[in-house]
Amino acid sequence: MPLVTLVQNPGKGATVTAVPTMAPFDEMLLPDGRPRPDHGAIVETLSGLGPSGLVERARQRDAYLDRHGITFTLGERERPLPMDLVPRLITAHEWRHIESGVVQRLHALEAFLSDIYNDGEILREGLVPRSLVTTSTHFHRQAWGLIPPNGVRIHVSGIDLIRDEQGAFRVLEDNLRNPSGVSYVLENRRTLAHVLPEVFAHHRVRPVNEYPERLLAALRSAAPLDVADPTVVVLTPGVHNSAHYEHAFLARHMGVELVEGRDLYCRDNTVWMRTTSGPEPVHVIYRRIDDDFLDPVHLRPDSVLGVPGIINSARAGRVTIANAIGNGVADDKAVYPYVPAMIEYSLGEQPILPNVDTYDLSDPDERAWVLERLERMVVKPSDASGGYGLVMGPSATDEQLAKARRDILENPRDWIAQPVVTFSTCPTIVEDGSMAPRHVDLRPFAVNDGSSVFVLPGGLSRVALPEGSLVVNSSQGGGSKDTWVLGEAHVPDVETPVEATGSSVPWPPPPAPERVNAPDMHDDRIIQQERQQQQGPSC
Repeated sequence: MPLVTLVQNPGKGATVTAVPTMAPFDEMLLPDGRPRPDHGAIVETLSGLGPSGLVERARQRDAYLDRHGITFTLGERERPLPMDLVPRLITAHEWRHIESGVVQRLHALEAFLSDIYNDGEILREGLVPRSLVTTSTHFHRQAWGLIPPNGVRIHVSGIDLIRDEQGAFRVLEDNLRNPSGVSYVLENRRTLAHVLPEVFAHHRVRPVNEYPERLLAALRSAAPLDVADPTVVVLTPGVHNSAHYEHAFLARHMGVELVEGRDLYCRDNTVWMRTTSGPEPVHVIYRRIDDDFLDPVHLRPDSVLGVPGIINSARAGRVTIANAIGNGVADDKAVYPYVPAMIEYSLGEQPILPNVDTYDLSDPDERAWVLERLERMVVKPSDASGGYGLVMGPSATDEQLAKARRDILENPRDWIAQPVVTFSTCPTIVEDGSMAPRHVDLRPFAVNDGSSVFVLPGGLSRVALPEGSLVVNSSQGGGSKDTWVLGEAHVPDVETPVEATGSSVPWPPPPAPERVNAPDMHDDRIIQQERQQQQGPSC
């Protein structure tokens, strides 16, 4: 069995220990090949279909996704989001642990953002280095002193989790700007119920269809205090953005307008929406546009995607921007190692969900230690997303490692390093219809309405489709799974399979009409800016 080196406090009287590597944790099968508890019925159902039956169901799945326009843009091409037919099961006990950990982390990050954009006590006490915050590309001084009406800055979050070799959940990274992928959570459930309904027969699965209602309620709760019936809109960069499907999906299911920057304007510190019946005031903007492009008056002056003066309107208390401007400093990967300390500082608690071990390359000792072992590390840009710029040391070429070394030495603040963590695996159907283990992660989505935090039961399970790959991002060719949180005997909100009723949001939604003519092409600069948005590739 190969050995890896573990070091405590690298560069500071380090202790070096050689330990055997461990096989990834298989979430469905025990080491002897028997199904884990609660998984036996699914294994039996899938085995009964056989490879040929699963290939046919996969064909039906692709046709269903294509017919309903459930797509993702990859490599300049729009295609159905790859969805595996084997669901991922999370027990009620496991979910309680995840849910409590996500809520705890969200409260600590909310307190951190509130502090750094106001009093800055956490910086004065040195718990988080001031230079680390002020040099973040996502720290915007324009947001200093801007207090949201209900105190919420992180209205929607997506906390990426992995399971290590022992099966323990760990936080891989935080997404607090424009986390994407929730539309695929809902569509995966509906798609699986359509093409493989028999897998639901023996399980009580908690529903996911209430998310749009929860999101709308949270957005309405964030409206300016003197507004009784707020107007909410979803602000999208446009049709060329890779996550535009999700923007339209959420607007449709919440029953609100989907707008672009050119549909809005500011006058007298109020944001107005152009409509066929005249201007209408807007009170809450769920924006899916990056900070830099949001307001050309205060941020990027060449942006044609945002709304000039929107920050002035927010500062005047006339409109709420969700998520808040400047949130990205809290999900900067260089700030990530300090989140456990934030939890202890602001909540007086120990972290429920631990971090993955991470090395701060701004520290000379840790940087020297990492550079000596670069071929065993994962090196990530601190402000990138979607798996871009990532260097996997064990599989990198000599040229890639040499470049990573030069980049780290030139700008250590721009990089972090982590030991290679073997994500857990789930059986996944491959091209010939057989099942093979593939690595997965999990993105639970949380919605904060100011009084409570709702964590969607399940979340987005992303799967690395190439054999042996640990990169699960859809922008890098990954796929997704339907994620089941199993209900307990006393929990009434279950679905088998998933036909939801009793909701004010129509479910399932009516199929969108087929497009007869493609939309008019935008100016090249607009198209380029749409494609530069963070939230598309972050999935």
